[in-house]
Amino acid sequence: MAPRFLLVIAALACLVAFLTPSRAAAQCVDEALKEQLIGKRAYRGVVPRLFKKALRHEFSAMGGWYAADIADGAPVYGGAYTFHFSEDLGLEASYFRTRQSYGLLQSIIDRQQGLVQFTESPEENVQLFLGHLIWSMSYGKVRWFGGPIHRFDFYLALGGGATDTSASGGLGLTGSGGFGLKFYLAQWLALRLDVRDHVRNHRAPFGVEKIVNDVSAMGGLSVFLPFSS
Repeated sequence: MAPRFLLVIAALACLVAFLTPSRAAAQCVDEALKEQLIGKRAYRGVVPRLFKKALRHEFSAMGGWYAADIADGAPVYGGAYTFHFSEDLGLEASYFRTRQSYGLLQSIIDRQQGLVQFTESPEENVQLFLGHLIWSMSYGKVRWFGGPIHRFDFYLALGGGATDTSASGGLGLTGSGGFGLKFYLAQWLALRLDVRDHVRNHRAPFGVEKIVNDVSAMGGLSVFLPFSS
């Protein structure tokens, strides 16, 4: 009985010795595979920004087209200053200037053989004094035609200010919002594209005041100070 019992114990010991290395080897393989997967996941994850704008000053010169709701469309130009107090948020102050005229309405009235006349038909300069909160909601990179890789921001703007139409309505409140893109060409230089909607009270040529939505589409260049991030 005793020899048979010792034989069973020896067989179990051999079986345990045979299985233990395979489990250890399997565990090593699992650990190596885990490290490899984690490494690949870290490689594909979020990478640090190469262009940093936090606590930097941005000066922009811009120009484009101002599509008025009632008046004729006209060129618009101006500039903006933005202080970026983080990578995501900034405060922008801007000034833009355009021209307001009513050539299209006048041509329609001329076709009516003078049955309707303007109570006033001012052609005047329009000045916009605006402030916006800028939220950079996404950051990415793009390659144009196989060239070097450039970084860009997509951002939203929300704010308001005042519009000066001294010849017809004086100084009035304006709400403004929109979106834009900034392509970073160097550590201190960027190309920006902006679309803004300006909501304001407008005195129409027939003497009626109306809330209008004027849209501006502009492009320009931005210089960042200090020159390096």
